[in-house]
Amino acid sequence: MLVDLHNHTSLCRHATGTPMQYVEEAIKNGCKYYGFSDHAPMKFDPKYRMSLDQMETYEAWIKEAKEAYKDEIRVFLGYEIDYLDGYIEDAVLKRECDYTIGSVHFLGKWGFDNPEFIGGYKNQDIDLLWEQYFEAIRAMAKSALFDIVGHLDLLKIFKFLPKTDVRILAKDALKAIKKSNMVVEINTAGFRKPIGEQYPSLSLLEEIASYDIPITFGSDAHSPQQVGFGGDRAVELAKSLGYRKCAIFSNRERDMINF
Repeated sequence: MLVDLHNHTSLCRHATGTPMQYVEEAIKNGCKYYGFSDHAPMKFDPKYRMSLDQMETYEAWIKEAKEAYKDEIRVFLGYEIDYLDGYIEDAVLKRECDYTIGSVHFLGKWGFDNPEFIGGYKNQDIDLLWEQYFEAIRAMAKSALFDIVGHLDLLKIFKFLPKTDVRILAKDALKAIKKSNMVVEINTAGFRKPIGEQYPSLSLLEEIASYDIPITFGSDAHSPQQVGFGGDRAVELAKSLGYRKCAIFSNRERDMINF
């Protein structure tokens, strides 16, 4: 991938490797625009994210990597922020960074993408869960707090798929994303998960393209070995849908580049 904006560091407590190792792997893969967007602090689920007092360390790490490799690659500083009403830290929203990714990992307080809590799907109305998920995505987009929609349709991770056409379920969310002028990432982490495909699905990407919503790319790496994984497939998919440009960000300003 020429552009890879969704990647993590060990500060999230469930990733390995140093920022330098991630950037070095990105360079090997031919990436020219590489972004870190580690899990931001939140007033919930501290086991899987950095703490408020680690934000300066995180930012210093990324700035160090940016300077060290400035002649080979552009490195960006971002945050992946969970959209969970009442738990978002104001201190996070006030940080200066290049971009923010808004993600939904929780329905209520249930971390639906965490294998530890897969039992939560038992005896659930799966279509109702999908409705709740896309309502959370719609609310996130309407908040106008974020630049990128993170791994849209993450709820499919364990193959609990709706009977209703997902395009119908996602319609209002996609309209809100369009209205808020957000970018949707093609996230390749799904290739490494039980679902075995990118986020979002082909059918949703077709809808996204029909709305003329811009895209970007992210490998969602939690180790250096995962950097760029599945990137070629994601790029070819985007091109098959007519995309020729993708988004990068600097100081929360978006630029569209050829990929």
